[in-house]
Amino acid sequence: MPTFQVGQKVVCINDRFKNVSIDQGIRKGQVYTVRWAGHYRHYVDGDFYGIKLMELYRGKDDGPEGYGAVDMPFRASRFRPLVSDRIRNMLGIKAPQPKTVVSKPSIVPAIRPKPRVVTPEREKEDV
Repeated sequence: MPTFQVGQKVVCINDRFKNVSIDQGIRKGQVYTVRWAGHYRHYVDGDFYGIKLMELYRGKDDGPEGYGAVDMPFRASRFRPLVSDRIRNMLGIKAPQPKTVVSKPSIVPAIRPKPRVVTPEREKEDV
């Protein structure tokens, strides 16, 4: 399990919540910034390593399915660190332009094929 630091960019990898009908606000594939990271204890969910996001403030969890927690963190297992794609970055680097070759006239004379001579067919003679 990776540990996260405040200010670190993370990507959501799991936005599904079992037995929860209220939208939790995170989206799979979306990039977020860590606002808080640490161990959290909840009387229903137990102890877990969680993170809070700068882009979302969950507020007080006092809805019909809520447990009264204020700005409860998301489980860190729902996120992974954002890793820069080295290959994509390398593809962005432009290759050096090939040197242009100046074509010079050839010193070898051009050999042109001679036109094909078609000989007429011989007519058949009756003897």
